[in-house]
Amino acid sequence: MSWHLKRFDELSINELYEIMKERVSVFIVEQQCAYPEVDGKDPLCYHLFKEDKGEIVAYLRIIPSGVSYEDAASIGRVLVKREYRGQQLAQQLLQRGLEFLETELTENKITIQAQDYLKEFYGSFGFIPVSEVYLEDGIPHIDMEINKLNSL
Repeated sequence: MSWHLKRFDELSINELYEIMKERVSVFIVEQQCAYPEVDGKDPLCYHLFKEDKGEIVAYLRIIPSGVSYEDAASIGRVLVKREYRGQQLAQQLLQRGLEFLETELTENKITIQAQDYLKEFYGSFGFIPVSEVYLEDGIPHIDMEINKLNSL
C-alpha cells in the first residue's frame, strides 16, 4: 500500500475513477444520501489517498483557502473503504492532510463540516466546534475549526 498526494491535473484517469467510485460508494450509497458529489471544487483541490493494488482504500480532499471558505482552508470527503476500517487509516489520513496544509500550504485556519458523530474524532486533532448541530443533506453536521493563530 502506498500514499499519494496529487493535484487534480496530476491524477490519472484510473485514479480519478477510483476516487469518484469510492466517494459515491461511501457518501451516496452507504450513507443513503442523494447529493451533488461532483461539485466543481475537485480541480482546485489536492487529493490525498492510500492505494492498494489499484484500489483507493483511504481518501480525503484538501481544499485551499478561497474555495469553500474565503478565509480558511478545509478538508473534506474523508473516507476509508469499509474493508480497511479499524486499521487507524483515518487517523493517518487526517494527520497527513493537516501536516500538508500547515507545512506546504502554510494555512493557519482550517474549517470543516463534520458529521456530528465524528466530533470527538476531529476534536482529537484540535478541531473545536464553531456552530450548533445542523442538518446537511439530512445528516447531522457541525462546523469545526482549527485556528493556529489563536494558539500562538
